[in-house]
Amino acid sequence: MRRFSALSLGSFGIAAILAMPTLFIIYLALSSSSEVWGHLYQTVLGDYLGNSIGLMVGVTIGTLLLGVPSAWLCACCDFPFRKTISWLIILPMAMPAYIVAYVYSGLLNDSGPIQRWIRQQFELSYGDYWFVDIHSLGGAVCVLSLVLYPYVYLLARSAFLQQRHQLNAVARTLGSPFSRNIFKVALPLARPAIAAGVLLALMETMSDYGTVQYFGIATFTTGIFRTYYGFGDESATAQLAMVLLVVVLVLYGLEKQSRKGMAFHALEDSKQQSTPLLISGWRQPLAQICCLVPPLLGFFIPVLTLILWGVESDEWQQASFVELAINSTVLASLAAILTVCIALILCYAVRLQPSWWVKLTVQIASIGYALPGTIVAIGVISLLTAVDHSLVEGLSQLLGVDSGLWVSGTLVALLFAFAVRFMTVAVGSISSGMATIKPHIDDSARLLGRTPWQVIRQIHIPLLRPSVLTAALIVFVDVIKELPATLILRPFNFNTLSVRAYEMASDERLYDAGPSAIVMVLAGIIPVLVLNRSIGGGRS
Repeated sequence: MRRFSALSLGSFGIAAILAMPTLFIIYLALSSSSEVWGHLYQTVLGDYLGNSIGLMVGVTIGTLLLGVPSAWLCACCDFPFRKTISWLIILPMAMPAYIVAYVYSGLLNDSGPIQRWIRQQFELSYGDYWFVDIHSLGGAVCVLSLVLYPYVYLLARSAFLQQRHQLNAVARTLGSPFSRNIFKVALPLARPAIAAGVLLALMETMSDYGTVQYFGIATFTTGIFRTYYGFGDESATAQLAMVLLVVVLVLYGLEKQSRKGMAFHALEDSKQQSTPLLISGWRQPLAQICCLVPPLLGFFIPVLTLILWGVESDEWQQASFVELAINSTVLASLAAILTVCIALILCYAVRLQPSWWVKLTVQIASIGYALPGTIVAIGVISLLTAVDHSLVEGLSQLLGVDSGLWVSGTLVALLFAFAVRFMTVAVGSISSGMATIKPHIDDSARLLGRTPWQVIRQIHIPLLRPSVLTAALIVFVDVIKELPATLILRPFNFNTLSVRAYEMASDERLYDAGPSAIVMVLAGIIPVLVLNRSIGGGRS
């Protein structure tokens, strides 16, 4: 019983440590005043708020238009190559949004191939014609929608697959035409799942830094960077982060609330699978085009462009590129191992003592995924800097030596931030796997004299191997792609693939950004396919 309580208390301690960066931001925002905040409030806060709202509205519309029709077609209809198309649609999830922004900037700007072709074909000069400005709010909305619509697609498709074909049959029996069945039956049943997908996409939108910064759009994330590095004012930075934190937590609460309604009442024959509607004639190519356009724009065109850029770049031959790949691999591996180990402890604590306060502890530890990487990074660097300064002052007074900074500006800070940011991913995967292990297995092991630690090491970890590997893989890839936290917290002279791609694109060396981007995309494809398989459940 003592060890049992120790594990529960240990999980509470872990959750408290993981929540500290967020709590420290709240403390800084509420406990101090700043003249910089007044300046921001009078000058740019309105732009931050307006652009952020514009992004959210645009991404909501874009992800709905791209995700819902393709989800319904792939789940409820039958047409040639449907099964292949159904997983091609989710490939844009492997693309970091800022990489897609770099690609379309290179393709659509005034020196890009498309505008050069227009000028050559029609004998025009620059300024003689109108062309879309990709470096705009609309451009950012398009890029983010192309990358984030799979959130809506996956959850909507899962909901559509759970709807029985009898529901549409009953609707037609009552005299409702098929076109009305979509809006009267299918969409209302899938509404909670669609809402959850949209809210997830909006949380990612509010977290984005690379895209909006490259396009020159003033949002809360870019404002936090400018305030922190430009003014060096932690209080004003924390107050900006506090505003963004409130917005994101509201979205997080709405997402959690929407998933409570995701219940589908199956008919008596629960084993019968949905019967897809056969599409024939001219509707077949139309359905294929509707489903293929999003992945074409969000994945295949960017990947092909990156490959062409990579071929023309000599970045592959640079010794620094190998170092970047090693840095990213080591950092992501350490973060995955740390996060998965902590998640195992948290999930096993809930299994041993499923009381409300232990479950609340795990939820507190998992809230970091709802926070933008910028907020997590600012919270971590502010917290660890304060800890370092206290240690330096204490050692100076006790021993009369200047020990220097211990944790801030080291890989420890990065790993801490990644554990805070991606704990939800690991906890979700491991808790799902642990739920499939019968409780009597634990009871039998305890009767045979095994301690809780022996049970988790000898029984749970072997049985949880697929879930643990899935969690580690997804965290690994998320860390490789993470940009804002890495930019803020990385040690001096320590670069990663994501930072390198960002630096090359910022210097307008888009061709040299290609190799780093290609490696990140290739790493991101595997967990995307694993995610599709787990959500699809093998249904067609």
